[in-house]
Amino acid sequence: MNVGEGSVLSKVCRPTEGARHITLIDPAKQSPEVAAKRAMVAVECGTAMIFVGGSTDTPDTVVHATCVAIQEALELRIFAASQDPEGDEGRWDIPVVLFPGGAHALSPAADAITFMMLMNSTKREFLVGEQVRGAPHLERFGVEALPTGYVVCAPGGRVGEVGAAELLEAGDTELVHAYALCARMFGFSLLYLEAGSGASQPVHPNLIRAAAEVEGLTLLVGGGLRTPEAVRAAVDAGAKWIVTGTVTEDAGSMDELSERLTSLVGACTN
Repeated sequence: MNVGEGSVLSKVCRPTEGARHITLIDPAKQSPEVAAKRAMVAVECGTAMIFVGGSTDTPDTVVHATCVAIQEALELRIFAASQDPEGDEGRWDIPVVLFPGGAHALSPAADAITFMMLMNSTKREFLVGEQVRGAPHLERFGVEALPTGYVVCAPGGRVGEVGAAELLEAGDTELVHAYALCARMFGFSLLYLEAGSGASQPVHPNLIRAAAEVEGLTLLVGGGLRTPEAVRAAVDAGAKWIVTGTVTEDAGSMDELSERLTSLVGACTN
């Protein structure tokens, strides 16, 4: 594990100016070696955390191989930095966090996991079923759980369909505020508002703003955030972490990936 002293949760919830960026890497979309290269480009561009997951049917062997490849690449960068008088080891001290599609997609090589309740699902499976299945494995692995309320907003995409979510629309500000209150009362530390992977539009800023009014939660927002302007709108509304994934998968080269991520990461803080 690369993460230094202190829990991953304490690092995730640490107050900051603006927002920080997460790169989501779906193990089903590329080999572990390519995933590791993309993760290193992301860290070079300023991403502060790597999520591994996304697809609902990816087996744990693929997830694990991807986590291992990313961790090994980070360790090599940390070692190289330690040998350079001007090197910054802390730059590569980046948490690798599972963002699982279910209890089948776990890995002991991860630093932590977004241990999520899909709060607006109509299926017990995503409220508590998969969590019950996965908890004994996570306990055995020693992977830190990040207690997370997960709310899918329109358009929702594949996660909304699979998760049988009652999607929140742009005008559902009172409802998202209630979900945020509920998440805090459950004892969750994080609240993730998701528009769906590759969504045609991101979570509406009005929903982000209403959720951000509830103190005691760290707010993550993802889905459909393809431009610096969209990222900036989410940050201005109250997002503390911005999650992007499709932009990583769609880039035709590492140079293109670097260019895209640099602009998105920059929008988190400017």
